[in-house]
Amino acid sequence: MTVQLMLISPALNAALREARIDDDAPLDAAGARRARAAAAAVPPADRYVRGPSERCAGTADALGLRAGPEPALRGWDMGRWSGRRLAEVSGSEPDAVSLWMTDPSAAPHGGESLLEFCARIGGLLEALESGDGEGGGRVLAVVEPAVVRAMVVRALALPAEAFWRLDVAPLTLTGLSGRSGRWNLRCGRPLSPAARSRLPRSAPTRLDN
Repeated sequence: MTVQLMLISPALNAALREARIDDDAPLDAAGARRARAAAAAVPPADRYVRGPSERCAGTADALGLRAGPEPALRGWDMGRWSGRRLAEVSGSEPDAVSLWMTDPSAAPHGGESLLEFCARIGGLLEALESGDGEGGGRVLAVVEPAVVRAMVVRALALPAEAFWRLDVAPLTLTGLSGRSGRWNLRCGRPLSPAARSRLPRSAPTRLDN
Protein backbone atom coordinates (compact mmCIF):
# COMPACT_ATOMS: atom_id res chain seq x y z
CA MET A 1 0.00 0.00 0.00
CA THR A 2 1.26 3.45 -0.93
CA VAL A 3 1.77 5.73 2.06
CA GLN A 4 0.88 9.41 1.79
CA LEU A 5 2.54 11.49 4.47
CA MET A 6 1.45 15.12 4.72
CA LEU A 7 3.60 17.38 6.88
CA ILE A 8 2.37 20.76 8.11
CA SER A 9 4.87 23.15 9.66
CA PRO A 10 3.60 25.13 12.67
CA ALA A 11 2.61 28.77 12.69
CA LEU A 12 5.05 31.45 13.73
CA ASN A 13 5.56 32.38 17.35
CA ALA A 14 7.89 34.79 19.15
CA ALA A 15 10.70 32.22 19.36
CA LEU A 16 10.72 31.62 15.60
CA ARG A 17 10.58 35.35 14.87
CA GLU A 18 13.58 35.88 17.14
CA ALA A 19 15.50 32.91 15.65
CA ARG A 20 15.77 31.15 18.99
CA ILE A 21 17.00 27.58 18.79
CA ASP A 22 14.46 24.85 19.50
CA ASP A 23 12.52 27.02 21.95
CA ASP A 24 9.37 25.14 23.03
CA ALA A 25 7.25 28.27 23.30
CA PRO A 26 3.49 28.29 22.57
CA LEU A 27 1.88 30.12 19.67
CA ASP A 28 1.22 33.79 20.17
CA ALA A 29 -2.07 35.45 19.20
CA ALA A 30 -0.90 36.30 15.68
CA GLY A 31 0.28 32.76 14.98
CA ALA A 32 -2.94 31.21 16.27
CA ARG A 33 -5.00 33.63 14.18
CA ARG A 34 -3.13 32.70 10.99
CA ALA A 35 -3.50 29.00 11.73
CA ARG A 36 -7.26 29.35 12.25
CA ALA A 37 -7.50 31.17 8.92
CA ALA A 38 -5.74 28.26 7.20
CA ALA A 39 -7.90 25.51 8.74
CA ALA A 40 -10.18 25.13 5.72
CA ALA A 41 -7.20 24.22 3.51
CA VAL A 42 -6.09 21.21 5.57
CA PRO A 43 -6.49 18.04 3.48
CA PRO A 44 -8.25 14.96 4.82
CA ALA A 45 -6.30 12.04 6.26
CA ASP A 46 -6.83 8.65 7.85
CA ARG A 47 -4.65 9.48 10.83
CA TYR A 48 -3.63 12.78 12.45
CA VAL A 49 -0.58 13.19 14.68
CA ARG A 50 1.64 16.03 15.85
CA GLY A 51 5.00 16.69 17.38
CA PRO A 52 4.98 17.06 21.18
CA SER A 53 6.02 20.74 21.23
CA GLU A 54 3.70 23.50 22.43
CA ARG A 55 3.98 25.15 19.01
CA CYS A 56 2.78 21.99 17.23
CA ALA A 57 0.01 21.45 19.76
CA GLY A 58 -1.25 25.02 19.38
CA THR A 59 -1.13 24.84 15.60
CA ALA A 60 -3.02 21.54 15.49
CA ASP A 61 -5.69 22.95 17.80
CA ALA A 62 -6.03 26.13 15.74
CA LEU A 63 -6.37 24.05 12.57
CA GLY A 64 -9.21 22.12 14.20
CA LEU A 65 -7.36 18.79 14.29
CA ARG A 66 -7.61 16.17 17.00
CA ALA A 67 -4.01 15.14 16.56
CA GLY A 68 -2.38 13.06 19.25
CA PRO A 69 1.22 13.81 20.29
CA GLU A 70 3.84 11.46 18.86
CA PRO A 71 7.05 11.55 20.95
CA ALA A 72 9.12 10.21 18.05
CA LEU A 73 8.22 13.36 16.08
CA ARG A 74 9.93 15.66 18.57
CA GLY A 75 12.22 18.33 17.17
CA TRP A 76 16.00 18.32 17.01
CA ASP A 77 17.59 18.00 20.45
CA MET A 78 19.89 21.01 20.64
CA GLY A 79 21.20 20.36 24.13
CA ARG A 80 22.49 23.41 26.00
CA TRP A 81 21.80 25.69 23.02
CA SER A 82 18.05 25.24 23.36
CA GLY A 83 16.25 28.54 23.82
CA ARG A 84 19.23 30.70 22.83
CA ARG A 85 19.33 32.96 19.78
CA LEU A 86 21.45 31.65 16.94
CA ALA A 87 23.22 35.01 16.67
CA GLU A 88 24.11 34.83 20.37
CA VAL A 89 25.55 31.33 20.08
CA SER A 90 27.46 32.26 16.92
CA GLY A 91 29.01 35.19 18.75
CA SER A 92 30.04 33.27 21.84
CA GLU A 93 30.93 29.90 20.23
CA PRO A 94 31.79 30.58 16.57
CA ASP A 95 33.99 27.51 16.17
CA ALA A 96 31.35 25.22 17.66
CA VAL A 97 28.64 26.65 15.40
CA SER A 98 30.88 26.27 12.35
CA LEU A 99 31.59 22.65 13.26
CA TRP A 100 27.89 21.96 13.82
CA MET A 101 26.97 23.34 10.39
CA THR A 102 29.73 21.61 8.44
CA ASP A 103 30.15 18.24 10.17
CA PRO A 104 26.86 16.26 10.33
CA SER A 105 28.35 13.94 12.96
CA ALA A 106 29.18 16.80 15.37
CA ALA A 107 27.05 17.76 18.37
CA PRO A 108 28.97 20.50 20.22
CA HIS A 109 25.75 21.51 22.00
CA GLY A 110 25.51 18.13 23.73
CA GLY A 111 22.29 17.07 21.99
CA GLU A 112 21.76 15.12 18.77
CA SER A 113 24.09 15.40 15.80
CA LEU A 114 22.46 16.01 12.44
CA LEU A 115 23.15 12.40 11.46
CA GLU A 116 21.50 11.12 14.65
CA PHE A 117 18.50 13.37 14.16
CA CYS A 118 17.98 12.36 10.52
CA ALA A 119 18.38 8.68 11.42
CA ARG A 120 15.72 8.96 14.13
CA ILE A 121 13.28 10.63 11.76
CA GLY A 122 14.16 8.14 9.03
CA GLY A 123 13.07 5.33 11.30
CA LEU A 124 9.55 6.75 11.25
CA LEU A 125 9.49 6.62 7.46
CA GLU A 126 10.52 2.97 7.54
CA ALA A 127 7.79 2.19 10.07
CA LEU A 128 5.17 3.89 7.91
CA GLU A 129 6.30 2.09 4.79
CA SER A 130 6.29 -1.32 6.47
CA GLY A 131 2.88 -0.71 7.98
CA ASP A 132 4.12 -1.14 11.55
CA GLY A 133 1.76 0.06 14.25
CA GLU A 134 -0.78 2.49 12.80
CA GLY A 135 1.25 3.27 9.68
CA GLY A 136 -0.06 3.24 6.13
CA GLY A 137 -2.75 5.17 4.30
CA ARG A 138 -2.95 8.96 4.49
CA VAL A 139 -1.14 10.38 7.52
CA LEU A 140 -1.11 14.08 8.36
CA ALA A 141 1.41 15.36 10.91
CA VAL A 142 1.98 18.83 12.35
CA VAL A 143 5.73 18.88 12.97
CA GLU A 144 8.61 21.28 13.50
CA PRO A 145 10.35 22.63 10.37
CA ALA A 146 13.52 20.69 11.21
CA VAL A 147 11.51 17.45 11.22
CA VAL A 148 10.13 18.25 7.75
CA ARG A 149 13.66 18.90 6.48
CA ALA A 150 14.98 15.66 7.99
CA MET A 151 12.06 13.70 6.48
CA VAL A 152 12.85 15.05 3.01
CA VAL A 153 16.56 14.28 3.39
CA ARG A 154 15.88 10.69 4.39
CA ALA A 155 13.04 10.05 1.95
CA LEU A 156 15.05 11.23 -1.06
CA ALA A 157 18.32 9.67 0.15
CA LEU A 158 20.03 13.08 0.10
CA PRO A 159 23.35 13.69 1.83
CA ALA A 160 22.86 15.00 5.36
CA GLU A 161 24.45 18.32 4.34
CA ALA A 162 21.43 18.99 2.11
CA PHE A 163 19.44 19.62 5.31
CA TRP A 164 20.95 23.11 5.48
CA ARG A 165 19.79 23.92 1.94
CA LEU A 166 16.10 23.26 2.62
CA ASP A 167 13.76 26.02 3.78
CA VAL A 168 10.37 25.27 5.34
CA ALA A 169 8.06 28.24 5.78
CA PRO A 170 5.40 28.38 8.53
CA LEU A 171 2.02 26.84 7.77
CA THR A 172 3.11 25.06 4.61
CA LEU A 173 2.21 21.56 3.49
CA THR A 174 4.90 19.15 2.27
CA GLY A 175 3.80 15.82 0.85
CA LEU A 176 5.69 12.53 0.65
CA SER A 177 4.22 9.45 -1.01
CA GLY A 178 5.98 6.16 -1.37
CA ARG A 179 6.14 2.41 -1.45
CA SER A 180 9.03 -0.09 -1.44
CA GLY A 181 11.64 2.47 -0.46
CA ARG A 182 10.78 4.95 -3.22
CA TRP A 183 9.41 8.29 -2.09
CA ASN A 184 8.09 11.16 -4.18
CA LEU A 185 8.11 14.73 -2.90
CA ARG A 186 5.51 17.44 -3.30
CA CYS A 187 7.25 20.57 -2.12
CA GLY A 188 5.70 22.76 0.55
CA ARG A 189 2.77 24.92 -0.45
CA PRO A 190 1.13 27.54 1.75
CA LEU A 191 -2.13 26.56 3.40
CA SER A 192 -4.73 29.01 2.15
CA PRO A 193 -8.53 29.10 1.88
CA ALA A 194 -8.20 28.87 -1.93
CA ALA A 195 -6.79 25.36 -1.55
CA ARG A 196 -10.15 24.12 -0.25
CA SER A 197 -11.54 23.95 -3.78
CA ARG A 198 -8.91 21.35 -4.70
CA LEU A 199 -9.95 18.92 -1.95
CA PRO A 200 -12.55 16.13 -2.36
CA ARG A 201 -15.92 17.68 -1.47
CA SER A 202 -17.11 14.61 0.38
CA ALA A 203 -14.09 14.42 2.68
CA PRO A 204 -13.97 16.41 5.95
CA THR A 205 -10.99 18.68 6.49
CA ARG A 206 -11.50 19.19 10.23
CA LEU A 207 -11.97 16.93 13.22
CA ASP A 208 -14.15 19.13 15.41
CA ASN A 209 -16.82 16.53 16.13
